[in-house]
Amino acid sequence: MSNILHGCLSDTEYFELTASSGHSYGVWVTTPPGYADSTDSLPLIYVLDGNFAVGLTAPLIVTQADPYLTVAPYIQISVGYAGAEAEDWATIRNRDLVPPGEPVSEVMVSTLTAARDSGAMSQEQVDAYLSELANTRADVFLDFLTDELHPHLQSRLRVSESGHGLFGYSYGGLFALYAWLRDAPLFSTVGAGSPGVTSTESQIFTLIDALPEPDADSTTARLHLTLNEVELLGSIPVYRGLAQNMLAVVDRLQDKGRSSGVSSALLRETHVTGLQASFLDYLKECHSQPE
Repeated sequence: MSNILHGCLSDTEYFELTASSGHSYGVWVTTPPGYADSTDSLPLIYVLDGNFAVGLTAPLIVTQADPYLTVAPYIQISVGYAGAEAEDWATIRNRDLVPPGEPVSEVMVSTLTAARDSGAMSQEQVDAYLSELANTRADVFLDFLTDELHPHLQSRLRVSESGHGLFGYSYGGLFALYAWLRDAPLFSTVGAGSPGVTSTESQIFTLIDALPEPDADSTTARLHLTLNEVELLGSIPVYRGLAQNMLAVVDRLQDKGRSSGVSSALLRETHVTGLQASFLDYLKECHSQPE
């Protein structure tokens, strides 16, 4: 493990950690205003796709000091890739964020084919992208977050016993939804922005169908889902399919009597611009100060 200061983001430290799987991860730790002058233990919010998302989401930690909001204090943990994998994070993420056994939809294949034909991707890049989707291991990555990274962070930060969150967007949103359905005990709240459920045969639906009957005494993490208006109403097939499948997820959860503690919002964004807006909406919905 190497430990270096990350100079591009305020109050952010960067280190690398090698998992028991042999994969190396980059981790950005962003502390909130006043952290150095306090002795309070704080919950952690894990944000996926750190190589891209940290620059958009970490600055929002100042919302804790916004007098017009009620966002409770937290420490942000952005998780991405290190070394050679950092350059190919957009492909490597498929391995970690997609549930095992997740089918590759026809619309995904046609989207990649169109990207190749337009010159946006090379055939080599398309092949690498599909190769990672052929052996997806969100289960292994979830174990890394809960059983390896979290204990490591407890040893170096003032971490509260509960109240931790998980946020992901697109395939990260797919992972967040998967973690919620797996009932990962670490997370009290989960934010899934435009979750990348691109197939009607997704493992997400299988997991929903397998949910037990709700128990009045059981506690389930809060789940906040966001979708972007242009995904639902626009003309790009892969995004329209994603939006339709998210609506189907909401319907299935209602049918199973599991909609309690589940909230959702439609944002006036695109798939590209929606990440920051989705994270902010999750913070306001799920991490408010108690009255």
